[in-house]
Amino acid sequence: MTVEEQPLGGTQQRIDKWLFFARIVRSRSLAQSLVSAGGVMINGNPVAQPRHLVRVGDKIELLLERGDVCLLVRGCGIRRGPYEEARQLYEQLSTDKDQPRLTPFERAQRRLRPHGRGGIP
Repeated sequence: MTVEEQPLGGTQQRIDKWLFFARIVRSRSLAQSLVSAGGVMINGNPVAQPRHLVRVGDKIELLLERGDVCLLVRGCGIRRGPYEEARQLYEQLSTDKDQPRLTPFERAQRRLRPHGRGGIP
């Protein structure tokens, strides 16, 4: 693979940075909280550390407050750019039709809390 053919951000990246660059979360600290709370799985395995590396081709499952999301990593970013740029980093595998809408109570239960205080285990 030549330099021109390689994705802009390389082939692997920290999961917290990837979630931020892909505009899935609003800040890296929120991405780190999501990972630490157990809301991220990569290729079916739970991720416990924000430093875990995500690679092109990985399947990421997220338990977000607004609902479950399943993504396929298409690339790694070099910055948090506009939506059009961020959207090229992933392919969404789940659709709104796959997941029923969460009630306000269910959304409140998914708010991030440290281990041992409820929320995502």
